[in-house]
Amino acid sequence: MATTAHLPFLDGRPHLTIGINTADLGHLADEVHVLEDSQAEIVHIDVMDGVFCPMTTVGPPFIKAIKTTLLKDAHLMIVDPVDKVADYVAAGADIITFQVESTRHPHRVLQVLGKAENANDPARGIIRGVAINPGTPVSAIEPLLDELEYVLILAVNPGWGGQKFIESTERRLAEAKQLIARSGRQILLGADGGVTKDNIARVAAMGPNLVVTGSAVFDCKTPADNARYMLDQVRGGAAVTT
Repeated sequence: MATTAHLPFLDGRPHLTIGINTADLGHLADEVHVLEDSQAEIVHIDVMDGVFCPMTTVGPPFIKAIKTTLLKDAHLMIVDPVDKVADYVAAGADIITFQVESTRHPHRVLQVLGKAENANDPARGIIRGVAINPGTPVSAIEPLLDELEYVLILAVNPGWGGQKFIESTERRLAEAKQLIARSGRQILLGADGGVTKDNIARVAAMGPNLVVTGSAVFDCKTPADNARYMLDQVRGGAAVTT
């Protein structure tokens, strides 16, 4: 029997989850050490299959290759994830988020994850997440709230980097926050896409528990400085309201 997931980020402040895909993957261990040295808490991995979205990225072997005490946050942008999530659990993902648009049976995917045991720490459980695209109504998450611990609102369309943060995301975060409050459950809320040095403080002030960023840190120039800057901006952000 799997242990209920422990939620470490419901402390009234936003936290940063930093995407590793744009790092120098030829020196993966060194790049992960940059995050550890900056006092980051979570490493974010974008998994794309070239079917659900245009790009193909990484899979379970890559996640397993990340040797770290940071929580591993896997965002699955893949079709029909129900038969594939077990591989990501076995690879050591602590947070597994899939796209609600990627399957006819999102509830079943969440149930499978609910029975899974965290490979890093069985006592910790798996944080089960659902992500929604900018064109998907926020109400799509409502039937799933009893079976998840994390809702991720995408601020860009998935598939490629460099897109601008869609301004309607602020309203969508507010809608999701209301649905979560009405559920009566403790559920994390995240924002992902188009988060840069210029807007990180504003996004953090919108009230998510988790903010995803990637190329703003791993820009092939000064990742250590970038990570510290982004973390400082988030930690100085407004308190999360419920």
